[in-house]
This record gives sequence, structure tokens and C-alpha cells, in this order.
Amino acid sequence: MKLIVGLGNPGTKYERSRHNVGFDVVEQVAKTNGADPFRSGFDGQTSECTIDGEKVLLLKPMTYMNRSGASVRKAADFYKVPLEHVLIVCDDFSLPLGRLRFRASGSAGGQNGLKDIISALGSDAVPRLRVGIDAPPDGMDPADYVLSGFKPAERKIIDDVVIDAGRAVESWCRNGLQSAMNEFNAKKVKE
Repeated sequence: MKLIVGLGNPGTKYERSRHNVGFDVVEQVAKTNGADPFRSGFDGQTSECTIDGEKVLLLKPMTYMNRSGASVRKAADFYKVPLEHVLIVCDDFSLPLGRLRFRASGSAGGQNGLKDIISALGSDAVPRLRVGIDAPPDGMDPADYVLSGFKPAERKIIDDVVIDAGRAVESWCRNGLQSAMNEFNAKKVKE
């Protein structure tokens, strides 16, 4: 079994914000793979699908971004999913808008949801797919920036990237991390 976790914040106030791009990607994976409707579980919303014959649990923690770790830990423990079969999908403002980057492990890089997950799992050796949301404008508080919506021109790019990120998640499920990194980390953003 694989566990795909999309990070975001619950509630209509945060829908389609920069910080909720992880939710958007997991919903895209659900849509394209005939997943069950999302339901409550593990302090989040879960859905199941099958990708290339393997069961996949999709999880959107409803604990707010900075406390995502408990939700991920509960799901991983319940299904006994090893860390290398967990994929965290999150926003990253140190990447250009729409850029995708897989990593096998490493620091949270300032992403507080990822930081909490690393702490809850007791290891930074958890694969992640970061989706670039661009850097905050000069003088803007990063917390305000990640909770803001995309401008119309950015929205068009990010809508396409969410579809591409969904394909990237499917590639990770089918072919493994190294293959997904080779295919998607070097890909140029369409403008």
C-alpha cells in the first residue's frame, strides 16, 4: 500500500490558496483514478483508489497545516505503511511558480506542515513532492502570502501544474522515486 498525503488547511476560507495546493493535487489523483468519495478518518479526509493494481490511500489532514503530523502518523501506523511508501505533497515558496521537485528526504525547508510530519514520524526520510508557488513579494509576510489566492494568470499555470503533479504522483506509485525524479524534476514550467 502507498499513502499519498496532500497538505493544506480545512475550510472554504483556504480553498484554492497557495498553501492548499497539496489538497488540490490529491483531489486530482482521486479524480483521475476513480477513487472512493472522501470520508473522515485519521484526523483528516481519506479516499482509496488503485494505481497499477496497488492500493493507495489518499489523505488530506484536517488538523491545519502546522499540525499535519498526527494525522499522517495515525494513517501510516494503522496500515503499517513504511516511510518509503509515504509521499507528502506540499507547496514550496522557494521554488518558481509551477515547478515540481521530488526529494527522498531532507529538511522541511521552512514548510511547517512537512516539519510537523518529520517530527511525528521521527525521520526526515519521507519522500515528498514540492509544488512551487513562487516567493512572496518583497515586504510581504510569508504567512500571509501562502494563505493568499493565486492571481488569475498564476491560476492558469497552477491549474495545469496540479494536473501534471497528479501525473507525477502516479509515476511515483508506478515507477518509484528515482524514475519520477528523473521525469518531473527537470521539467520546465509552461507559461
